[in-house]
Amino acid sequence: MASRTYSGKEVAVHNSRESCWIIVHGKVYDVTDFLDDHPGGSRIILKYAGKDATAEYDPIHPPDAITTNLKPEKHLGSVDLATVEKVEVKITDEERARQERIAARPPLFEILNLHDFEAIAKYTMPEKAWAYYSSAADDEITNRENHAAFHRIWFRPRILRDVTKVDWSATILGQKSSMPLYISATALGKLGHPDGELNLTRAAAKHGIIQMIPTLASCSFDEIMDAAAPGQVQFFQLYVNKDREITKRIVQHAEKRGIKGLFITVDAPQLGRREKDMRQKFEAEDPSEVSKADQGGVDRSQGAARAISSFIDPGLSWSDIAWFKSITNMPLILKGVQCWEDALEAYDIGLKGVVLSNHGGRQLDFARSGLEVLVEVTAKLKEKRGLSFPNEKFQLFIDGGVRRATDVMKAVALGATAVGIGRPFLYAYSAYGPEGINQALQILHDEFEMNMRLLGARNIKEVVPEMVDSSNINMHLVSVPSDNLYESNYERLQGARLREIKNKL
Repeated sequence: MASRTYSGKEVAVHNSRESCWIIVHGKVYDVTDFLDDHPGGSRIILKYAGKDATAEYDPIHPPDAITTNLKPEKHLGSVDLATVEKVEVKITDEERARQERIAARPPLFEILNLHDFEAIAKYTMPEKAWAYYSSAADDEITNRENHAAFHRIWFRPRILRDVTKVDWSATILGQKSSMPLYISATALGKLGHPDGELNLTRAAAKHGIIQMIPTLASCSFDEIMDAAAPGQVQFFQLYVNKDREITKRIVQHAEKRGIKGLFITVDAPQLGRREKDMRQKFEAEDPSEVSKADQGGVDRSQGAARAISSFIDPGLSWSDIAWFKSITNMPLILKGVQCWEDALEAYDIGLKGVVLSNHGGRQLDFARSGLEVLVEVTAKLKEKRGLSFPNEKFQLFIDGGVRRATDVMKAVALGATAVGIGRPFLYAYSAYGPEGINQALQILHDEFEMNMRLLGARNIKEVVPEMVDSSNINMHLVSVPSDNLYESNYERLQGARLREIKNKL
C-alpha cells in the first residue's frame, strides 16, 4: 500500500478486532493481525483502536518495536494530527491516590541514602512500573541474597594513616571514572519518568561516571548518545538478536558512535519468571478478550518483560565470540558469568573481562550473588593462571544488591575493578526526577569520602583484600543483624487471590 496521509476520521472507523488501526508518533499502523500475538495482550491495543496510542506505547516499548514487529505493508502512512480526536484521559481513584502520595513526598534533603529513594518510589510510582522494576525470578531468593551477601563481608580497618585527602576515582576499561562504579543497563527507563534513560546520561556526565546504555532502553540509542556531554564515556549492553545481521548493525553503529565497551548479556537464553510483573499482566487483561482470541497459541504470562524480549537468541554460544571479534574492535565483556569455569574460559579466549552477575536476581533463582562468585573467581584464576586482581588486562565487575558505598568497597577489596548499580538509580529519578539521581550520586560520593577515611585507604588501590574478612561468604545460614531499611522496602510476593467481590445492594 502506498504511503499516504489519513485524516483522524478515516483512522477512527478502524476500531474493532476485525479492523484495528492505531496511531503512534503520527504514523498509522494496521495491527489487526498482530492482536493475538501482542505479548501484552490484545485488550490494551483494542483500547486504542482507531486512536492515538503514543502515550501508552512510549513508556513500555523500545522506539522501534512497532516498526520491527509489523510487516512493511502494515505501515499505512501518516495522519493529520490536527484531525485526530484526543483520547480522554480518565483519572482513576488509584491514580488520584498516587498523586496524593507524590504530593506527600518528603523534601529531597531528607533523603539520606539509596534505600530512601526506593521507599518513596514504591509508593509514588505507577503500580505496573514498580512491578517491572522491582520484580525478580520465582521466589526472589537470589534477588534478596544479592544484598544479603554483602553482610557476610566484614571490614578490617587500618589506623593512623594520613587520610586528609582521599581519592576514590577509578579506571574502568582504560576510561576514567570519579567512582569505582558505573550505571548498569536497565530496560524501560520511561516507566519511571518521561525522560527515561536521559536522566542517567545527564547525571553520569555531571558526576563523571560511566553509563551503560541498554539494548532495551525506552529512549533510542542515538537519542541517548546525542544527549551525552562532549567526551562523555559510555558503554553498551547487548542482547544478541537471532538475526545476526541486526546484531552486526547495532554493534558497528555503537562503535561508530564512540561506545568504549561492549557488554554482551549471556545469562538470558530464556526470560526468568518474574511473578510480580506477571500478575500485573494477568490483571490488565480482560478475560472476555482472551476468550475471543485463539487461546492455544499465545503466551500471556510474562507482563512487561515478555513484551520486549522475544528477539533474544537462546542459541548464543562460545563459538559466537570469534564472530564478535571479527565485527568490532571494542573491548568485549561477558555480562552474566556465574562460575569460575566460565570466567576462566573468557580469559583464555582473550576477552577483556566479565561481569559476575545473575541479572539482578531476575533469571535463575538460587543463583549465587556476584560477590560470592567474585571470591571464587579471583582464587581460581590465581591458581590456574597466576592472575591477581584487580587486573588491567582482564577486569572483573559485579552487580546486584548494591545500596552503599561500603558495598562497592567490599567488592573492590575482593578484586573487582568496579561495580554496576541499576535499580537504585531508577528509583531515584522515578521518585524525584533528575534531581533525585543527582542526589543519589552525591550521597554515594559522600559515603565514599567518609568510608575511605574510616577504612584507612587513601586511594582506591589501597582498598585491598587484607582490609576485609570474607571467610563467611559461602555460608548461607549466618546470623547477622537485620537490615531494616532494605527489608522494609522489600515487597513480599503475593499468591493467587480472589478477585474483588462487589456486594449487590
